[in-house]
Amino acid sequence: MNIAIVGMGTVGGAAIRLLEENAAELERKLGFKLHIRATASLEVEERKEVDTPTGRRLLTRDWREAVEHPEADIVVEVVGDTTIAYEVQTTALALGRPVVTANKELLGLRGAELAQLARDNKTSLHLEASAGGCIPILNALREGIAADHIEAIYGILNGTCNYILTQMEAEGSDFEDVLADAQQMGYAEAEPSLDVDGFDAQHKTGILASLAHGFWVKPEKVYTEGIRHVAPLDLEFAGKLGHAVKLLGIVKTSKTGPVQVTMFPALIPNDHVLANVSDVYNGILVRGDVVGDTLYYGQGAGQDATASAVLSDIGDAVLDLAHGTTERMKAFNSHEANGAVRPIDEVTSCYYLRLTVLDRPGVLAKVSTILAKNKIGISSVIQPEGHEGKSVPLIFMLHYARNAAMTRALKAINKLAAVKAKPVMIRVENFE
Repeated sequence: MNIAIVGMGTVGGAAIRLLEENAAELERKLGFKLHIRATASLEVEERKEVDTPTGRRLLTRDWREAVEHPEADIVVEVVGDTTIAYEVQTTALALGRPVVTANKELLGLRGAELAQLARDNKTSLHLEASAGGCIPILNALREGIAADHIEAIYGILNGTCNYILTQMEAEGSDFEDVLADAQQMGYAEAEPSLDVDGFDAQHKTGILASLAHGFWVKPEKVYTEGIRHVAPLDLEFAGKLGHAVKLLGIVKTSKTGPVQVTMFPALIPNDHVLANVSDVYNGILVRGDVVGDTLYYGQGAGQDATASAVLSDIGDAVLDLAHGTTERMKAFNSHEANGAVRPIDEVTSCYYLRLTVLDRPGVLAKVSTILAKNKIGISSVIQPEGHEGKSVPLIFMLHYARNAAMTRALKAINKLAAVKAKPVMIRVENFE
């Protein structure tokens, strides 16, 4: 089987290396030799044919030359943008060639269209590498627990954010200091907003929701918050309250119809398994109506983790071609025509609330009155000692309430003269 690879960056380079290193093992398992017949990258200085461990290979700057190569059976797209990558994928699919991609952003924007194009051209789209790093979560949703109605998915889906939160908790360091260290170590990009503002995990959460519920969830439908507002003080108080803070993607059904699809930091009880997912690792809990809770854990960041998922998809594409089928594992099976995402205002959560207030009588009473007017109950209050100065922290744990009510309450609380900084609110997930 001949493979064309477009993109020779971090993931593409790792995929090429792993294909060459594990060629014999892959042949043993699949029953076919895998040959990288063409690679395309702007880093290629000149077009040429070279001899490699897996055979003769074309190197070119022209992605079309690789995708349209007459000997190419499978096309791997690891470009990493949404423009050229879209052209690569649509061209390959129109030729009837299976496509393997790790492009979560493109899939989030146009996944349903690409899946339909694959179906129309009697070929297949493979996207395991788009969510969860090396974790085979998409295969699990489509095959492993296919008999279940998926009631909930809870996912720590961004290794960079998880590393930052882990280090902030362990060291008591500020976000910016840990981010700088993560950038120096290669865990975070020079421009980190895609990770720390939640957009990388947003795309992954949307893909998981789409596969679980049968209607395509576009990124703009996924309510998203990042971790910039989380301070060491919040991690300290969360620990005292028996919780850890994680950036958590949530896909949750309800009895009233629309599905919650959200991405935000959340307090998680320390005795829950996801609270112990640390550093660059990902953890995903899937709750089915038959199987109950299942857990998927592994490296969510790094070139080898993603490349491993790419190779797995190549293997699936090989088997599809060998057996003359494209129906064995559809990229996306639309089975819920009337699916809808629950607006964030209607989502119900418990809440952690940290205020910075003047240390004087009556402040607690005023805040409590505002919460009561919005029908938000108080579970506990912490007025920590040892904080000197005119302003002190005031910590609330709040009962279940709609996000709309919490938004109104925060707006009113922020207007109080005694409140000297923007309130910090973090949702609490109890996995109920």
